[in-house]
Amino acid sequence: MSHVSRTFGWLVLALLLGSVAGFAQDWPQWRGPNRDGHVAGFTAPATWPKTLTQGWKVKVGLGDASPVLVGNKLYAFALVGDQETTVCLNAADGTQVWMDHYTAPPVTGPAARHAGPRGTPAVANGKIVTLGSSGTVSCLDAATGTKLWRKDEFPNMVPMFFTSMSPLIVDGLAIAQLGGRAQGGIIAYDLTTGDVKWRWVGEGPEYASPALMTAGGVKQIVALTNKSVVGVAVADGKLLWSIAFPPAMRAYNAATPIIDGSTVIYTGAKRGTHAVQVEKKGDAFTTTELWSNPDVAVQYNTPVLEDGLLYGLSAQGSFFCLNAKTGKTAWIDTAVTDKGGFGTLLDVGAAILALPSNGELIAFKPTDAAYTELARIKVADTPTYASPIVAGNRIFIKDADSITLWTLK
Repeated sequence: MSHVSRTFGWLVLALLLGSVAGFAQDWPQWRGPNRDGHVAGFTAPATWPKTLTQGWKVKVGLGDASPVLVGNKLYAFALVGDQETTVCLNAADGTQVWMDHYTAPPVTGPAARHAGPRGTPAVANGKIVTLGSSGTVSCLDAATGTKLWRKDEFPNMVPMFFTSMSPLIVDGLAIAQLGGRAQGGIIAYDLTTGDVKWRWVGEGPEYASPALMTAGGVKQIVALTNKSVVGVAVADGKLLWSIAFPPAMRAYNAATPIIDGSTVIYTGAKRGTHAVQVEKKGDAFTTTELWSNPDVAVQYNTPVLEDGLLYGLSAQGSFFCLNAKTGKTAWIDTAVTDKGGFGTLLDVGAAILALPSNGELIAFKPTDAAYTELARIKVADTPTYASPIVAGNRIFIKDADSITLWTLK
């Protein structure tokens, strides 16, 4: 092989490896590529620092929606004035690439404290899908911001605290839970045209986001409604199975179901944490309870599953660890980290990263022995309800109205 050929070959390989690394760090939807909170490509520091290095900070608007990252583009969805606004930023320097906006109905009542959108956008097939606080579903061209379609299937109909789910894109469909307690369900839109491909309107939405699972050879959407946990076929919207899970007193269905093969783990305040096995028997699906832990549950966060252990922030605001095979409690931290139970957790391999609403990024050791804190770093001066993005040594934080790029050295 000639010197030129060898050089060209190594260049191609380097470019390919660079592309793979870039894709591995993409965070294109709620809870990441697989909607499970797992971060790829993170290298933990030998010693965790007390502070991070700020790269840039840009105001994007009010809201609890988490930003998403694809390649070198960062997408945010927030409220600016009375406009629900999608903005695309250059991830390296925070400069604006494009913006789209539309006038949105105001968030009223007790929910008005969180005036902006809560649903994290989803990016796939060159498109970005957003879901506004009042149920407006939009699809934009991810490169240019051009509106492709915008729909509102249930005008003036939302859950008590407005819409909070994050849309899901699968098999050329944009999936959203819409409507209110009296009427609503799950709708699948054709991603390209916005045409409704199917709808399941058995029950209204609550505040959780759906997950994706394949069981019995059937790809299905697993979602919490205002009454149940359900499995709905991706292909046609057929209800495959259902488990009653009505909220109790001042509790809500707000945690995303956790998928482990054909096992579904679901949790809700005042109702514990449960695991079921989903199986196909003949033409029907069945659910078999594997375990139930009545003592530990979450309200406003979704636990992460790492190496057979489930880590979360309890409804009382304390970190906990459960054995995901038996359901037994491994430990519950004695400290109250967030008394409202607000927080997001990510599995970065060598640590669990958590961001409660007080703007402190917390790293703790993934072990069932005891809660062992590795770091606690201030990353925001205003409340943080959105999930961070971790990509290599970059950490993107959305606070009340801004996004900040921090780097971990």
